[in-house]
Amino acid sequence: MYFTNRLQHKHSPLTLSITIQAGYSVFRFFNLLLICMKQLFTVLFLLFFLRTGAQNKIIWYDPIAVADKTYGNLHPRISLDQNNKPMVLWGDKNGRVFFARWAGKEFTAPVQVNPAGKQAFTESWAGPELVSRGDTVYAVYKEIPEETNHIYIKHSYDGGQHFSIETMVDDSDGLISRFPTVAMDPYGHPLIAYMKYDPGFLNPRYVVAKSTDLGESIAGESVVVDYSGGKISDCSPATVVESGNATIILYRDNHNGYRNIWAGISRNAAVSFDKGLQVDQSNWFTKECTANPPHGTIISDTLYSVFSSGTGDSSLVWFGKMSLSGLSASASRITGKFPGLTSQHFPRIANSGNASAIVWEQSIGINMQVCLIFTNEITAGLPSKYEVVSRGVFEGVDVTIGGGHIYVVYQDDSSGNIMCRIGHYEETLTNKLLAENTTVAIQRSANGKYFTVSLPDLSYCMMVDMDGKEFEMDMKCKKNICKINTEDLDPGIYVVRLYCKDEKVYTYKYEVKEVKEKEEKEKK
Repeated sequence: MYFTNRLQHKHSPLTLSITIQAGYSVFRFFNLLLICMKQLFTVLFLLFFLRTGAQNKIIWYDPIAVADKTYGNLHPRISLDQNNKPMVLWGDKNGRVFFARWAGKEFTAPVQVNPAGKQAFTESWAGPELVSRGDTVYAVYKEIPEETNHIYIKHSYDGGQHFSIETMVDDSDGLISRFPTVAMDPYGHPLIAYMKYDPGFLNPRYVVAKSTDLGESIAGESVVVDYSGGKISDCSPATVVESGNATIILYRDNHNGYRNIWAGISRNAAVSFDKGLQVDQSNWFTKECTANPPHGTIISDTLYSVFSSGTGDSSLVWFGKMSLSGLSASASRITGKFPGLTSQHFPRIANSGNASAIVWEQSIGINMQVCLIFTNEITAGLPSKYEVVSRGVFEGVDVTIGGGHIYVVYQDDSSGNIMCRIGHYEETLTNKLLAENTTVAIQRSANGKYFTVSLPDLSYCMMVDMDGKEFEMDMKCKKNICKINTEDLDPGIYVVRLYCKDEKVYTYKYEVKEVKEKEEKEKK
């Protein structure tokens, strides 16, 4: 016992070695624990970062063919049914127009929309167009020869399972029509814009034809004048977009060789177009008649547009914003010029609430790409980086968005098919609330205490805060103009939900600001 204690007190080499090793083991343990804690902190930080940044993250699935190449692949257009399932319209080189719906894991077998034996005008840059809301679907196309035939519309009330007989849109003999495009008013009626010429393709102008019976007949048309003092660029298709009581037609102008994008504006549901505004600030001067059409969507009070313009013989995609109440516009290039970029064409934009996606086709040297930019909040601008959806040989793209999914279709000339790429994103509560049909009829008062809205048959108004809490608002209405007081609401972001007697619902993202009583009654 004494010897043992003596050895321990004298620290024999063996005991000293054991003591040092034990101390080193404890040191290693705490060092490893510190490293693990650092790694755990890093993982938690990354998880938090990914969670907060996940709103703009897209999980892509493998591309899928919409149909066999024997059905053609020209000018694909895509929209959604009431369950946010995609529907695709396109044409082939024989003038046939086809339609296919999503059936769970693939698209249904294509059905021909235009009558057998008749031919529609279909190219990669122009052709049949599609619009839908719920299970109401409209398809428009131009029969050839263009000089003598007409534009027709067909409707479906069951998500494209069955289509009606043709309804003629342009019934004025002796005149020439081209490039139909279609939108839908708040009540489900179609609006068809198209280019109209005098004989000999003279005096080009755009007109908007309306239906008041869900596409069964056409009630009349309004002329969209050229506001620049020049002429309509007579080889460029246009786009018509509608929201609430606003109808916008985006078209390419030709003013002494400057081919800018303009907006014709109607505030009375396309009865007349009394305002015009230059959307494109690039002042692209070219003697060539470019066939790149503009595209756009209306969100709350803003028209967001995309178009291809540039300088010289090259072109880039641009992103424009236009205030419908203030009638002011701005635009900027989405990517700008970068090394290797040859050109960008055929941009398209779609939204679900404020979540928005923009697609376009670009050439990097001899290589082509289908590109996409996505944001969950377009009012905050676009992200700096885009995604490459596909690489190959392309001539036309389109996009739609809804239910937490993005659908991109493109004319893949490598395979001869129309391909569809589906991506999933995390849908925010705000965008779920905003995903209804939006209206532009809200006007904030100068003092910020109330807003007014102009809609026929408005029943009641609900405002929803960012926690999902609902507030039923008092309304004072006179001659279809209603005043909604917001003084009792806490400052913050709300979704305005407007319910009409015809069961239509309109939404608007609205900020309730703190009202300062004129510098506290002039400091008393």
